[in-house]
Amino acid sequence: MAISDEVLSWYYNLAQTSNKAFMPLYVCKSRYLVLMGGAGSGKSIFAGRKIIERCIDYPHRILVARKVGRTLRESCFAQIVGQIAEHYDLSEWRINKSDMIITYSGTGAQILFAGLDDVEKLKSIYNITSIWIEEASEITEADFNQLDIRLRGQTDCYKQIILSFNPIDINHWLKHRFFDRKSEDVTTSRTTYKDNRFLDPEAAAVLEAYKDTDPYYYTVYCLGEWGTYGKTIFDKAKISDRLQRIPEPVKSGLFSYADSGMRLAAINFIEETGGDIRIYRQPEPYKPYVLGADTAGEGSDYFAAHVLDNTTGEQVAVLHGKYDEDIFTRQIYCLESYYNAALVGIEANFSTYPIKELTRLGYVWQYIREREDTLTGKRVPSYGFKTTSITRPVILSGLVEIVRDHIDLINDRATLEELLTFVRNEKGRAEAASGAHDDLVMSLAIAHYIRSQQPAYIEPPAPEKHFNFEFEKPAPSPLGEGEEVIVI
Repeated sequence: MAISDEVLSWYYNLAQTSNKAFMPLYVCKSRYLVLMGGAGSGKSIFAGRKIIERCIDYPHRILVARKVGRTLRESCFAQIVGQIAEHYDLSEWRINKSDMIITYSGTGAQILFAGLDDVEKLKSIYNITSIWIEEASEITEADFNQLDIRLRGQTDCYKQIILSFNPIDINHWLKHRFFDRKSEDVTTSRTTYKDNRFLDPEAAAVLEAYKDTDPYYYTVYCLGEWGTYGKTIFDKAKISDRLQRIPEPVKSGLFSYADSGMRLAAINFIEETGGDIRIYRQPEPYKPYVLGADTAGEGSDYFAAHVLDNTTGEQVAVLHGKYDEDIFTRQIYCLESYYNAALVGIEANFSTYPIKELTRLGYVWQYIREREDTLTGKRVPSYGFKTTSITRPVILSGLVEIVRDHIDLINDRATLEELLTFVRNEKGRAEAASGAHDDLVMSLAIAHYIRSQQPAYIEPPAPEKHFNFEFEKPAPSPLGEGEEVIVI
C-alpha cells in the first residue's frame, strides 16, 4: 500500500523535531507508559507532544496531573502551549489560560490540567481517555491508584497513563510496581540528557559537573539511574558507572525438562523476553563454573542464583524469581547442568529441601562444608552453605572487594541495583535497606566464596592418536630404512 505524501511529510516533520529514543513510543499502546530518566532527557517534551498528536486524531479528554496543582501552569501547561505554537497551526487550538483547558477544533479533543491536591476539580473531570502524570515520583501509590480507577469506560481508542519522573529513590513504589515486575500492560523507557539532541551544551555541562560536587545528583539527574539515600557498604560510584556500561543478556527465559521422578532429561532453554533466567555468556567447553544460590527465607519472597565463570569470576547467568521450592530446585538442576556440571552452593539456613532434592536427583557436585554432628560432636561433611555470624561478614567482605576492584565482573542490572540498597544500619550491621531485598547480594557473595572448591581450569582430553593411511604420509622411521612403524 502506497503511503501518501501527506503522511510522509507528517512523519518527516515528527522525526526532525523529536528525539530518536522516543520515536517508537509514539505508537506504544500499553496502558502504562513509564518514562524514567535524568534531567534534560526530553521525556516530558515527548509526553506533551504525544498528547498533542493524539488529540489531532481523536476527540480525547486527556488529563495532565501533578501532585500540586499550582505547579502545572508554569510546567506542563506552558510546555504544551509552546509546542503547539512551534509545531502546529495555533489558530486551530483554543487556549483557556484561566481554567487551563486546551481544545483542538478539528476533533473537539480537550487537554485538562489538575493537581491531586485539588480534589473538587478532580471530581468534576469525567470521561477521561488518557492521563499524563508529570513528576510521578511526587505522588503516592494510593494517588496513582485513584487516577488509574478513573481511566475506565468504552472508547474507540486505547487508554494510556504516561508517567514521567526522575529516579530519586531506588526503593520508590514506581520501581517496585513497574520495573521489578513483568507485565504486558507496561512499557518502560530509560533516558538521559545524552538522548536529547536539542539540549544546549551548557545544560549538559551543568549535569556532568555533579560528578565532582554531588554524587547523588550525578546518579539521578545526570546518569538517570535510581538514587540511594544513606550509606551503602558497596562502592556506589563504581556501581553507578557500571550501570552505564552493562551488556544486554544474550537471552532470557526458563528451562523445560522431562521429569521421571528420579532424574531430569530432555533439558531445553525456552527463550522469553524478560525471563527469570538471564544468560550473559553461553557456556564454553571445558570451562569450570560455580553457582551460588539463596532460597526464599525470612523477609524475602524471591529465589536467586548466580553462575560465575570460575576462571575469571565473571557473572555469566542469573536466576531471580518467585517459585515453589521444587520448581526452583529443578531450574537450578538445569542451570548447573547447562554450565558444564557447575559446582553449586545453596544456602542451607532456612530450608534444606533444594539440597536434598538435588542429591536425590543424582546431582552430587555441591559445595561441602564441615559441621559438628549433634550426637558425636565430630566434624562431618555436609552439602550447602551455612550463613552464620562468622561466615556472613567474610563473604560480604569478599564481595565488597569484588565491587571495588573488579566491578566489570558483574553484568546484571538487577544485581547492581540491589547492591545499592545494601546498607549499614544504625547498629553497624550490613543488611538490605527497609523495603529492599538481599537475595541477589547474598547469592552472589556465596558464589564467589565457594569458588575455591572448583578448579580454575579444566584440561580438555588429550586428542586420540590415529593414522590416516589415505591422506597422511608417515614420518621416516627413526629406526632406519625397512623398519616397521607401529601407530598407537
